[in-house]
Amino acid sequence: MTATTSEGKAAKMLDALQSDLKSLCMETKKRYPHIKDSCEEAIIKVRGASMNPQSSLSQITSQILYPLVQAAETKDAKIVKLALVLMQRLIVADVVDVSSGEHVVETLWMLMETGIEELKVLQTVTLLLTTSTVIQGPNLAKALVLCFRLHFTKDATVVNTASATVRQLVSVVFERVVAEDVKHIKEEGLSRSTEDEADDHVNLEELKVLSANSPKTLRPAAADAYLMFQDLVQLVNADQPLWLLGLTEMTRTFGLELLESVLTTFPTVFYNHPEFNFLLKDRVCALVIKLFSPNIKYRASVPASVQQATPLDKPYFPIAMRLLRVVSVLIQKYYPLLVTQCEIFLSLMVKFLDGDRPMWQRGLALEVLHKLATQPSLLQSFCTNYDMKPHATKIFQDIVNSLGAFVQSLFISPQSSVAAQLGGGSQSGAQGQPPALLAGMPVGPGVSPQPAFFYRGVYLPLCVNIPTGQAKSSYLEMLDKLEPPTIPDGYGVSVAYYCLLDIIRSIHLVMMGPQASSDSAAGVSELYNPSDEERKVHEQLVNSAWCGLLAALTILLEACTDEAATENILKAIQTFASLAGKLELTTPRDAFITALCKSCLPPHYTLTVLNNASVAAAASSSVSRGHQRSPSTESQHQYYDSEECPYLWTHRLEVRHQVVAVGTALATPSLPVGAQQGPVMLTNKNLQCMRATLSMAHCHGGVLGAAWHLLLTTLQHLVWILGLKPSTGGSLKAGRSTAETNAVITTAVIADLPVLSSMLSRLFESSQHLNDVALHHLIDALCQLSRESMELAYTNREPSLFAVAKLLETGVVNLGRVEVLWRPVTNHLLDVCQHPHVRMREWGVEAVTYLVKAALTHKHNPPLKDNQKLQTLLLSPLSEVSLVGHPDVRQKQLESLLHILHSCGELLHHGWPLILNIIGAINDNHSEHLVRLAFQCLQLVVTDFLPLMPWACLPLTVDTAAKFGSQTQELNISLTAIGLMWNISDYFYQNQEKLRASLTSDNQVFPDFPGVPNMPPFDKLWMCLYARLGDLCVDSRPAVRKSAGQTLFSTIAAHGALLHNQTWQAVLWQVLFPLLDKVRQLSDSASTDKVDQGGNILIHHSRNTQQKQWAETQVLTLSGVARVFSTKQKILQGLGDFPRAWALLLDFIHTAALSKSNEVSLAALKSLQEMLQAGRSSSIASSSSVDDPGSPSHLQPPIPEDSIANWNTAWKVWHTIGTEVTRPPPDEVTRGSDAYIPSQPFLTALVHIFPHLFQHIKPRFVVSDFTRLASVLLGCVSVPVHGDSSPFILPSFTEVVVTPLQEGILQALAGVEKEVTEGNGTTRSMVPQLFTLLLQFSSYSCQAPSYGNVLTRPHTTKGSTDWVTMNFVPFAERSMSMVVSLYQKTSNWEEVIEAQVLKNIIQATITPLRLKYRCPAQTTWKLVITTLLTVLQEGLQLAREYPVHFREMWPILGTALDSFLFSNSPPPANQSSEDAERDENIDCQVVELIREEILPYASATPSDFIVSIMVLLNKGSIESASGTDSECEGFKLREEFAKTCFETLLQFSLLTQTDFDPNLDNSGKAGTSKAPETSNGYTPQDSAANIGKCESTQVTTKLAVTSLLHRFREVLVKYVDDEKLSGKCPLPRHRVAEISFVLKAIATLLSSLKKAPVEKVDSMTWTQLIGLYPHLVEVGGASSSGTPQLWRSLREVLLQYAQLLHPPLPSTTMDANDNTHVGLINGT
Repeated sequence: MTATTSEGKAAKMLDALQSDLKSLCMETKKRYPHIKDSCEEAIIKVRGASMNPQSSLSQITSQILYPLVQAAETKDAKIVKLALVLMQRLIVADVVDVSSGEHVVETLWMLMETGIEELKVLQTVTLLLTTSTVIQGPNLAKALVLCFRLHFTKDATVVNTASATVRQLVSVVFERVVAEDVKHIKEEGLSRSTEDEADDHVNLEELKVLSANSPKTLRPAAADAYLMFQDLVQLVNADQPLWLLGLTEMTRTFGLELLESVLTTFPTVFYNHPEFNFLLKDRVCALVIKLFSPNIKYRASVPASVQQATPLDKPYFPIAMRLLRVVSVLIQKYYPLLVTQCEIFLSLMVKFLDGDRPMWQRGLALEVLHKLATQPSLLQSFCTNYDMKPHATKIFQDIVNSLGAFVQSLFISPQSSVAAQLGGGSQSGAQGQPPALLAGMPVGPGVSPQPAFFYRGVYLPLCVNIPTGQAKSSYLEMLDKLEPPTIPDGYGVSVAYYCLLDIIRSIHLVMMGPQASSDSAAGVSELYNPSDEERKVHEQLVNSAWCGLLAALTILLEACTDEAATENILKAIQTFASLAGKLELTTPRDAFITALCKSCLPPHYTLTVLNNASVAAAASSSVSRGHQRSPSTESQHQYYDSEECPYLWTHRLEVRHQVVAVGTALATPSLPVGAQQGPVMLTNKNLQCMRATLSMAHCHGGVLGAAWHLLLTTLQHLVWILGLKPSTGGSLKAGRSTAETNAVITTAVIADLPVLSSMLSRLFESSQHLNDVALHHLIDALCQLSRESMELAYTNREPSLFAVAKLLETGVVNLGRVEVLWRPVTNHLLDVCQHPHVRMREWGVEAVTYLVKAALTHKHNPPLKDNQKLQTLLLSPLSEVSLVGHPDVRQKQLESLLHILHSCGELLHHGWPLILNIIGAINDNHSEHLVRLAFQCLQLVVTDFLPLMPWACLPLTVDTAAKFGSQTQELNISLTAIGLMWNISDYFYQNQEKLRASLTSDNQVFPDFPGVPNMPPFDKLWMCLYARLGDLCVDSRPAVRKSAGQTLFSTIAAHGALLHNQTWQAVLWQVLFPLLDKVRQLSDSASTDKVDQGGNILIHHSRNTQQKQWAETQVLTLSGVARVFSTKQKILQGLGDFPRAWALLLDFIHTAALSKSNEVSLAALKSLQEMLQAGRSSSIASSSSVDDPGSPSHLQPPIPEDSIANWNTAWKVWHTIGTEVTRPPPDEVTRGSDAYIPSQPFLTALVHIFPHLFQHIKPRFVVSDFTRLASVLLGCVSVPVHGDSSPFILPSFTEVVVTPLQEGILQALAGVEKEVTEGNGTTRSMVPQLFTLLLQFSSYSCQAPSYGNVLTRPHTTKGSTDWVTMNFVPFAERSMSMVVSLYQKTSNWEEVIEAQVLKNIIQATITPLRLKYRCPAQTTWKLVITTLLTVLQEGLQLAREYPVHFREMWPILGTALDSFLFSNSPPPANQSSEDAERDENIDCQVVELIREEILPYASATPSDFIVSIMVLLNKGSIESASGTDSECEGFKLREEFAKTCFETLLQFSLLTQTDFDPNLDNSGKAGTSKAPETSNGYTPQDSAANIGKCESTQVTTKLAVTSLLHRFREVLVKYVDDEKLSGKCPLPRHRVAEISFVLKAIATLLSSLKKAPVEKVDSMTWTQLIGLYPHLVEVGGASSSGTPQLWRSLREVLLQYAQLLHPPLPSTTMDANDNTHVGLINGT
């Protein structure tokens, strides 16, 4: 395939040749026939070659070339052009051999000389030399000269083409050398080492002699290149060429460009061939040094007239620029070959930077230096070969210093103007004049802000942007410029800026390796482990560079207005400082850190530490540089310490940078006290520098060493100006207000403050990566800084808390190696805690406490829980804080302790004594808040950590709780502390087994308890608690006493059973009774003055004196001890001295009960009641004789004799109390306020006690005891009530209830009654006295008892009297009901009959029955009449059976009945008809009783009583008909009552004797037991007497009937008369009712008489009845306007007369005495 292709190409080319030859033949056919002929021959040759593929074209090349040469000689442009095209085809076909080539060259030379088709000629030469290597030696030289000569023609196109051709051909010559060397190595198989050995045979002496012949050791291509390069040097040096013959002219600029091109492209040729190497050293370097001369000698600052140089020696920009390009290549590519020469070059180049050089020279030199600076290996070589050699020039140091001097020189205005004048004629004005500025940025139409450097009025923009690590040349590339270009103002400083940065970057790469990056924060992790040799080199690099770098970077940093450029400078400074630190070169490290620090602060900020460091750096740098330092040192120092007006600096800052914060300067010890410092301003650039400083410390903290102090001091001042304040954990945060920070922060920086704070925190967090030595450096620096702040604070100036906060932050992040830092950090912080300045010590204690908290929660190895030494180490600083007297410090200590307990209390097994001592280190001088804090800790300990404590800490815990109970700062804490003691007691109880097992009798732990030897340790623990509570029970504050008392007694009640018998002895006689006695003494001696209410706190009147407050304590104590006796009586009774204790307690109760304080006295009674109730249950329990063997107190059942004596003592105490408190005041006392009158609750309680007491003493309760009881009860019930209290005790008037006291009395009597009625016969003797007492109480319903002569008023009225009589009505009625009940049970008892109880009862009813409606309560008389009826049901039968005992009862009964039925008390005017009817029914019930229980037994009833009863009935039956007009209108008619009386009269007047006296029928029955006696002393068996009695009774009855009829007639007659007189006016209603009643009564009488036996009714009665008939008729006539009721009554009575129209037969027997009796009655 390939062969076919090549054949095809050859055929095509042959065709093309034929075609071209034909064209040439046609063109020359006329004018040049010889050429035509030659062309035709050539065509034939070509055609033959195309027909014979085996033949080679190269064989006929000469025949083809011949017509072409001829054609060229014609000098006809068209023909020449065709000939050159054909030549090119042959050259491309690679058929030109050496001889042919020579002809071609000759032809082209001729064309060149004639100036025909120059471009085609150049094109052909290029093809000829590039397609093959046949042209060598002189031909090659001729071809090159041909091109060179065309380069110097006048046609610009030809010149440019020739220039490119020359450059290409020069490169081709050297490319042949490279190819030749490769081919030679392949063919010969020689290694580089044999080649090097061959190099030794080169004769350098021969080479030194200029010759047109090449060295024999070179191969052909190398020989051509050697000769060509030698001639190029010759030409540049203005000498004649030896090989390039015919070259008549040559420019240095073009020659230098060619040299540079060769040197740049083919360094291998020069390294591989010693001949070339020699040329480089001997010829090129000499040429360079020679050409440098005009540039070096010329001084811009010297006038031209003085200059000795010829015009040619004046620096010429094109040559100088190209020369520096060559130098740059030589240094970069040939430095190993040219070490010495490069030293010269570099020295010369440094001089280019001098201030008196033209600006373009300096710019070019800077570009070259920048290229060098970007190559770390070169810089390292410079340092190794020059700076480290003993007597060599310190080239690297000079380079850096010259850069520094150059930068500084730019900012000195006079120098700038000179440089501007020499920079070129195009410049106008002085360099460095800033454009219009706004915040440091050029502004104007279409102008965008440009980075720049602005310093002391000099404005230099940063006009180029070069990537890091790369060199970007501008003026070195201006090959077309013949005049010096205009250098922009900022170009020099811009390149110098990048140059400086790249020097530092290269040094960093040299030291840290090619992988290192100065931009990353890898300073922490980068490992630097050089060999000794490497370290020396690195140290020299740093020592050589640092002064110049510092001088330049400092001023650039200060002048820079661009944030990005500033950032780059800051990073460079950081990097260099870190490198110096790694090498432990303290002077450069500190100098750079100082520069960094100063850049953070305002320009006029005076900081002694930094200034001293700056001076030291300047001094050392001046010595180390060895030549005069530029004004940078002086100006730098002057800048920082400038005493110029602050306003000037402020003004400059405003121009340059935005002010973002205004704050106050932090005072320093060097500043006099009281010196006024103005406000200082921070710009955004200051903050940028601050961030860089933080980054420096963060990334490279391990190498800072003593420089930490510089850095931290600066940060402290910055933090102060910005107003950042320390917060929890040591981090810094912006103050919340301007007033708080005194800093004005702009919006631009507010968002940055948290970032800065975070960077600060991360800086100190990174200290955990430092080794121990570096960490100690940091801690020492912080401590030193803190001591300076403390010194400042002693003069009462506001200190910075930065050091303390960061010491804390450092400590926290390094807790993993706590042993390393704990002592130095905490010891210093403890010193800070004692500082008098409040903010200082506040943060000292904050740091200590935070550190302790963090350390305790840190995960240590081994764990903290098992590490006693570590626990002590960590807690000891916290405990030492207790020695500080400042309360704010103590407060923080306690807050942290609380936090520690919450977070890790369970780990601190070994630290509890220390913790409890911290908590207990309180006194009354401490504030309330402090006490509260400490108490919160104690609460937490008690609630959560008691089980974790060693047992030996428990008494200490109790004592600590008691301390809080007794402190006086905060009452609530005291109360809660007492509650904690209760919690502790619960813990003792719940863990009793564990505690009993672990406790030992350690005398150092427990106090002594005298009198109770060998007390078990567990009981000692309880006694500690009881003793402390007992002390608190007599505290000066009432609430504490109350709480302590309640807790003490509750604890004893809940857990007292755990104590042994002998321990109870101690509880009674060492705790309880001493407490009672102490309380009684303090209460008696307490003041009665009113307590100061202390502001707005209101104190109830019941507690407004100390005495009243102590009364409450007395109540609590007494009731508490009584409760102990009641609940633990079974245990206490086992003690040998229990009766003594019982009696002593009762004595306390007796004393208290007689107290004038109602509260105390009432509580005493309640205590007594509790004892009695418990005693009862105890007695019941003891009677079962069950003992609990599990109890530690193994007690025997109580002894009965002791129990009896105890209860007898209690009864005597009760009676004594009751007697003394109810005794009325003396007679002369009339005002209740002048005497002590016991309260109702007290008396109620006293009475309530009796039933409980009675249960114990009832077997021995006799009549005398009842008499004592009755006297006490009567005394109690008669005590009045104070008017203020009455609404709470007395019921309202409408309520019928008893008071609690009265209820209690009734209950007490009910209990006695029950015992009397259900008990044995010995108690019956008390029944009469019981009745007497109850009747006495019942009498109070109408007449209340008096209390001495004390004035009282009824409870229903209001008045000036303070004391109110009780409402006794319900009480009296209840008493009466009890009388009825008791009488029903005991009416037939002999004691009751003999004591005439019934008579006494009836006697007691007379008064209320007589008063009736005038009774205080209407229920009273109704109850009394009911009572009377009830007891008469029982008593009348007994009265008939035992007439002797009841003789005195009958008249009293008659009086009672008469008093009730015919009372003088009218009913209320507003009484309703229903009530009147109900009351009338009661009257009727009484008449019914007479009819059913008295009249049927008249024979067994005294006659006087019967007569009185008949009179009473008669009076009732005619009540309405008699005296109506004369009676008070208030009395109402009792029709039913009168009817009942009347019917009763009739019933018993018309009955037979047998019916009248049932005793006649029952005589046999009655006689079986005992012959009853009548009231006249006759027995029922005396018939004559009976007959007489019956007769007298009948006579009385008849007289009564006759009297009734007579009264009826009077009523009828009077009604008729009044009716007539009234006319048409009706009579009053009651008159109508009266006449109606009379009519009904007459009808009833008629009906009854008609039903009676005829012999029973005498004729006189009938006569009187018939005599009424006319009057009845008159009534009918007169009553024209009568009521229907009247007419109905009249009709009924007239109908009854129907049977009397014929009188019946008269009786056969007529009593002779009838008329006499009737007369008697009519006459009455």
